[in-house]
Amino acid sequence: MMRLLVCTLVATAAVGAQGGPSSDRPLPELHPFLQQVRAHLQPDDERQVGYAFTYTERRVKFDSNGKAGSIAVKVTESYPGFAPGEPRWDRVIEEDGHRVPEATLQKKDDERRKEAEAFARKLKDPAERARLRREREQDHREARERIDDVFRVYDIAMLGRESLEGHDTIVVSLTPRPNASPRTREGGWMKAFKGKAWLSESDYELVRLDVEAVDPVSIGLGLVARMNKGTTASFSRRKVDGETWLPARAEYRYNVRVLLLKAMREGGTVDFSNYRRFSVDTTTAIGAPAPAAGTPSVFQRGPDAPSIARPRGP
Repeated sequence: MMRLLVCTLVATAAVGAQGGPSSDRPLPELHPFLQQVRAHLQPDDERQVGYAFTYTERRVKFDSNGKAGSIAVKVTESYPGFAPGEPRWDRVIEEDGHRVPEATLQKKDDERRKEAEAFARKLKDPAERARLRREREQDHREARERIDDVFRVYDIAMLGRESLEGHDTIVVSLTPRPNASPRTREGGWMKAFKGKAWLSESDYELVRLDVEAVDPVSIGLGLVARMNKGTTASFSRRKVDGETWLPARAEYRYNVRVLLLKAMREGGTVDFSNYRRFSVDTTTAIGAPAPAAGTPSVFQRGPDAPSIARPRGP
């Protein structure tokens, strides 16, 4: 649930982390700059279509006193779907330091290959191709509506300029307007969050996002879940191959009541690594994900991970 909220906000806004002052030169004009940013905003799933990568999730639960329990760690390889708009294939390779058995991985690979063959057969039907095209177009329209909701929901103010990892960024605050009228479900969630954004001055891209819930967030009219005030999330991107800004790290901590009964207090991180261009014909070996600063590696084998031939798509 928290990842859904983070991804929604990241796909529609840009918010940031602390860095050093960049320079004393004049800031760009706000509205022309935001127009460029708006033109570059794009959901991460669209950005990641041509890439395979690894992501490492670390999750920790807290008791009512805020004391952390044990940390659960899962390492997953992620590959593009069979076609644009199709779901990615996520392949869990390690949990809590234990490698998934090769026989289990091979079984999943075989299942995926059969799915690829079935998808290729389905695409021979012109009506099916037309249906998939319509679905992609609808998904794109909905994504643009969520992006438009950012500018309906937030009052955006320019705060200054800072350097983050060598990139000059423009810092802006995001304050929800009291009478905002978003048109999407995700836009309704945005109204409960305030934030701050660091935007690449040269690329007009998101560098990092920090948000905090200033009001409770209800999921399913509060019957499914209710996320409490004080929930925090942070998301950063990095430039890959000198051209594309892709997810680097997400952090979150929330307190939520599920089905009006069960209270859940959880925090965690998601670290993305090993990005590389990928097609459905690629044979590849994924090495160890880079550990987060100050955390032990959960994948000790390095680049000798087994090579896996991916199923051929249409």
